[in-house]
Amino acid sequence: MRVVVTGATGNVGTSTVRALAADPGIDSVLGLSRRPAELKIDKTGWAEADVARHDLAAHFRGADVVVHLAWLFQPTHRPRVTWDNNVIGSARVFRAVAEAGVPALVYASSVGAYSPVPSLAEKERPRDESWPTHGWPEAAYGREKAYVERLLDSFQADHPDVRVVRLRPGFVFKREAASEQRRLFAGPLLPGRLVRPGMVPVVPDIPGLAFQALHTEDMAQAYRLAVTRDVRGPFNIAAEPVIDAAVLAEVLRARRVPVPALGARAAVAAAWRLNLVPASPHLVDMVLRLPIMDVTRAREELGWSPEHTGVDALRALLEGLREGAGMDTPPLARETGGPMRLREMLTGVGRRP
Repeated sequence: MRVVVTGATGNVGTSTVRALAADPGIDSVLGLSRRPAELKIDKTGWAEADVARHDLAAHFRGADVVVHLAWLFQPTHRPRVTWDNNVIGSARVFRAVAEAGVPALVYASSVGAYSPVPSLAEKERPRDESWPTHGWPEAAYGREKAYVERLLDSFQADHPDVRVVRLRPGFVFKREAASEQRRLFAGPLLPGRLVRPGMVPVVPDIPGLAFQALHTEDMAQAYRLAVTRDVRGPFNIAAEPVIDAAVLAEVLRARRVPVPALGARAAVAAAWRLNLVPASPHLVDMVLRLPIMDVTRAREELGWSPEHTGVDALRALLEGLREGAGMDTPPLARETGGPMRLREMLTGVGRRP
């Protein structure tokens, strides 16, 4: 079996490539990325390819499965850039899969593709894969994930012979991705070394603040299973427990302080407009309305179960933030932000990919 992975040098991509290469049933893996990669992984080759611009069919020919992970979270101030990469790029990936005659496609969807819950009172009830995927329209991330779901619906209708799998994970963390995730969501002003139990005095208890997380290594195993097993359709992927203000307070040994959602949003909006944080207020709106996912289908049909809890994944992220952890790829390297994080400041927080 030959597998091609787009977006192979990021948080999920690096772990997925390793998981695929370790499977004895997979003969070779080709990792594609926008920027050069020098990782040494058995049975793995690398090539530069931008999904929004380059010829992808040439890389896909002869593959048994394409795993499409390539995605830009930033720049939130320039949504046309993310649209070109995420939506137009995904459409180009799907067309290239058909052109190259690849028999199977595994796509990285997200909990962010799901429609919001009707009310906060109903948020705790888990939703299975039949919950609508119309996203949160004001957040570029949710809007784009939902649109690509529609593109994939059309692709499946036009190419019923292609086996299509959609994995919809919660928040995916590992220690080595901490530097990247700080850049993408918190920005250069976060003092990572101070994000430790006992040093953060309070956790905001915001109505609707509840989400699911999992460790990237468990996410990688879900992709490996989707590649190697004869399964189709969507699968929710997440670990227990649900992360809420109480869990965050316990992990950080902090007090919970009630904060109204409008107040939290206003604070993030002000910081975003001032280019102090890259995460937009629309992302806050989306997170507070995300459904809690039922992962029964992943367990029973995909044969997936996590080895780490959601709290394990969260603690791995916090450990990485304290250590400034990273990996030797452009997205994950701690040096990407520049010395003293100056490159992040000078190029505009939330204004560059």
